[in-house]
Amino acid sequence: MENVDKIWRAYRQTNSPALKEKLILEYAPIVKYVAGRLLIHVGQHVEYDDLISYGVFGLIDAIDKFDTEKGVKFETYASLRIRGAIIDNIRKMDWVPRTLRQKNKEYDQVCMQLENELGREPTEAEVAEKLKLTIEEARDLMRKSTVLSLVSLDDYLEQNHEGVFGVGSPEETPEGHFSKQELHRMLSEAIEKLTEKEQMVVTLYYFEDLTLKEISGIMGVSESRVSQIHSKAIIRMQGKLGKFKSILFS
Repeated sequence: MENVDKIWRAYRQTNSPALKEKLILEYAPIVKYVAGRLLIHVGQHVEYDDLISYGVFGLIDAIDKFDTEKGVKFETYASLRIRGAIIDNIRKMDWVPRTLRQKNKEYDQVCMQLENELGREPTEAEVAEKLKLTIEEARDLMRKSTVLSLVSLDDYLEQNHEGVFGVGSPEETPEGHFSKQELHRMLSEAIEKLTEKEQMVVTLYYFEDLTLKEISGIMGVSESRVSQIHSKAIIRMQGKLGKFKSILFS
């Protein structure tokens, strides 16, 4: 760590491209980690190597803009910049049809309606029939809806790009403590409604902090299957988490 601090001091004094390259190599694992985490959301549409490429731009931006006097760990700052860069690039992709937003809303409404009517989670066939789609079309819509939710969280991106590194944390206040307790309660209730496999994926991803590849290895299923299970889980959980739904995309 002392060696890294020396590189930072020297880079700030000289802006040397060679020192900047050393910093990029030093913090490259953060890019791989963030990309690996986001892959569970977009693996059906974006290649892992592309996420890495987007993330490197975020890392470079973080190195250029990091203020060592702020008292914030660079790893924290960089991870947010990297995540923002990846999501910003995903948002620029033109694979999302203009009608998808309306279809996404309709899909959510149908799932909730059937769950209320049946008193259980509807099957893919039941959802597809209600939407007048084939099962594969319904699955594809579910996957795209998940990514649409991710790239549409404008306020989430703003929270990660602005105001995150100010003095003090909301959790340090009584209001922040209560909000955290409320989040834990709502999250627990939402998870209880999931299937066993969905609970496992959500727990491993959000509580154990594992990547898509790691979860795939533990569960003994393909990465695409883990991504499908995750997609179904978060669609069901979004309606139950209200204002806290942005945690599903962190």
